[in-house]
Amino acid sequence: MNRKIVAAAAAALTGAGLVTAVALTPSASAGQTASAADQVQSEIVAALARDLKISPDQAKTRLVGEQKAARADGDLKTRLGPSYAGSWLDASGTTLTVAVTDTALEGVVRAAGATPKTVARSAAQLDAAKLSLDAKGTSAPKTVPGWYVDATTNSIVVLATAGGEAAAKSWATASGVRADAVRVETSTESPVPLIDVIGGNAYTFGSGRCSIGFSVEGGFVTAGHCGTTGTRTSNPSGTVAGSSFPGNDYAWVRVDAGNTPRGLVNRYPGTVPVAGSQEAAIGASVCRSGSTTGWHCGTIQQKNASVNYPQGTVSGLTRTNACAEPGDSGGSWLAGDQAQGVTSGGSGNCSSGGTFYFQPISEILSVYSLRLVTSGSNPPSSTTPTTTTSNNPPGGTWAAGTTYAAGATVTYDGVSYRALQGHTAQVGWEPPNVPALWARA
Repeated sequence: MNRKIVAAAAAALTGAGLVTAVALTPSASAGQTASAADQVQSEIVAALARDLKISPDQAKTRLVGEQKAARADGDLKTRLGPSYAGSWLDASGTTLTVAVTDTALEGVVRAAGATPKTVARSAAQLDAAKLSLDAKGTSAPKTVPGWYVDATTNSIVVLATAGGEAAAKSWATASGVRADAVRVETSTESPVPLIDVIGGNAYTFGSGRCSIGFSVEGGFVTAGHCGTTGTRTSNPSGTVAGSSFPGNDYAWVRVDAGNTPRGLVNRYPGTVPVAGSQEAAIGASVCRSGSTTGWHCGTIQQKNASVNYPQGTVSGLTRTNACAEPGDSGGSWLAGDQAQGVTSGGSGNCSSGGTFYFQPISEILSVYSLRLVTSGSNPPSSTTPTTTTSNNPPGGTWAAGTTYAAGATVTYDGVSYRALQGHTAQVGWEPPNVPALWARA
């Protein structure tokens, strides 16, 4: 979330785990034949039909419509600017509604093929109001399992267990959010990060087990509650290079030499190619992969949700009804072939259903300056240096084998770099090759 934009809009509304790994398939080809791609598409359609209880033809129509809606929403978000107030798809996934605060812009929405709805508060204002609640998360009543921005009602929804509704409303308004912007909903949720300490066919960390989210150049992303920075992993082996939890729930693991990241997600059985990370709209279908429960689908219900886990509040999550269970944490969420995020936690299971949350992929990639590995990319093997093997490159002070603290500066090939995190340099980790470790000074 862009906190500068949120902060600028704050005045308008304030003041009045699931743990188990999706196995990567190093032996699989990064590319796929047309027939293989058709087979993958067919099985995605079958999964959607099964879990959304619709026909295969309806699932196909839905996927096409959702792709168009995602493109239209992305364009309108830019064109509408500060008047943009969120968007959502209807239950069938075929009609995109885009909210605006200026009636004069309704024609722009219609021209893009969407249905306009004029509301009182912009998306930035709603995000600002929610940020006020996030800042007071530690003081939230125990009867409040979470809160989120609800674009469909142009309000902030605060969840409360039965009997705790009044306390929830009081906390929200005391946190600086206007009463008319808050809607309290009675909930039976009791979200926890679904950590499974039982070993299995997934990556492990100490006595815990989690799911791989998506491959990035040099490793993979997963949930932050799966391990703190420096934690060692196995199958694949690596080290957690960055982790944030609570507050956020994301991490990335730098894999050891010999492990090759692929742009694939385990579908149980088979794999799905990852083509990109275009964000899907509210109401769009999503499918989730995790090593405990495999492949399950549902729809995106809300974005920018906050959850009060026992360990603390996590904000900026996406709320869904696609089920997950312990051992699935960190696993992949896809809309078609587009990466959406990694499993954080939830309330319920795959027998009774419930509400489940994922950490959006875009923030993870941005925070750690990572590049998603897609089915069309061909990342270099982690065993092969990508540049010079010299310990002292000509004209530079960077040297393999040297331990650098965060903030240290070096030169390489005539360019100055600043270390983003402490590490011991290795051949292949030259500053221009590892943006997670170095930034231009």
